[in-house]
Amino acid sequence: MGYGEVESYEDFANYNEQALHLLTGKFAPIPTWLYPPFARLLAWLDFREWGHQHDNFISPHNEIFERQRAGIEQNLQAVWGDRVEVFKAFNFCAPYLPDQVIANIKEQGFDKLLIYPLLVVDSIFTSGIAVEQVNKALAHLTNGGRDRWLSGTRYIPSFFDRSDYIDLLARLVEDKVERDLVPHYLPSRIGIILLNHGCPHKAKGYTSGITESEALYERVRERLINKYPLVSVGWLNHDTPLIEWTQPNAELAAENVIKLGASAVVMMPIGFATENHETILDVDHIIGRVRQKHPAVAFERMPCVNDHPEFLQMAADWASEQIEGLLSEGTAASPQLATTPAPHYHGHGQHHY
Repeated sequence: MGYGEVESYEDFANYNEQALHLLTGKFAPIPTWLYPPFARLLAWLDFREWGHQHDNFISPHNEIFERQRAGIEQNLQAVWGDRVEVFKAFNFCAPYLPDQVIANIKEQGFDKLLIYPLLVVDSIFTSGIAVEQVNKALAHLTNGGRDRWLSGTRYIPSFFDRSDYIDLLARLVEDKVERDLVPHYLPSRIGIILLNHGCPHKAKGYTSGITESEALYERVRERLINKYPLVSVGWLNHDTPLIEWTQPNAELAAENVIKLGASAVVMMPIGFATENHETILDVDHIIGRVRQKHPAVAFERMPCVNDHPEFLQMAADWASEQIEGLLSEGTAASPQLATTPAPHYHGHGQHHY
């Protein structure tokens, strides 16, 4: 499951209203009656930014997410055969809303379900939207629980502590720095901003994801800091009034490493698995503002892991751990399709580094 991002500007208001209900409402003191007009205001701001400031920008998120889905499915079916199928669902975008996708899964005869949020790596708070939406869809399809058709479910909340993911992130940063920056700058003068998904400090009692995000950052930082001492977290926060967000934000983090002597700065999203408007437009805005103050400093924006082959393989391996458990509980994931015996898989990741 991913957020999904609008591909038609006409969908902005509906997208924003769903996000307000499912996400913002869990930490921001906004009355529900304000959601529709506030969503229209946000839609106007989005249209001005995407359409006018960025030449009719269309997010690559949905296309990348489909490549991730297909790659993970290919890797899983190499192990489990046609007993496993990977469906994509978006939190906010039809026709892939969770209730639509869950209905399709039921129609195809599957009776076991693995819920796998993929966009935001580290935040159980954000990933929890997936569980909420799936539960609502299941309640509807089971007539309030009286017509139960699933025999088992599993959930992967986050992968902030997976050593293979952490190693991949550190290696991607190091390869980029050594290839493009070390020939021109001393390692001690290269700033590295590891971008995390911003989290509110207070979320009405929900686990906000700060602990997981900080742990992810620290583990990637440990792998880089001996060679590149100017490493900082940078939080991609939302401009929501009256909310205390994680600090330093990405702009302040860049300013800080420049004050410490950085003559080049690279920004790498570690808290996002899939490219989206935050990792592209928001980061570009931040770089533009900091560059105005420091025109002599070089900046590099790195992509997310996206459909990197190693990431797709490890994501499949993490799923295989749960699939093995699901299948061991009873019948195959799709009884009428279960024609291929399940060979043993070799997982590459560990829960702790």
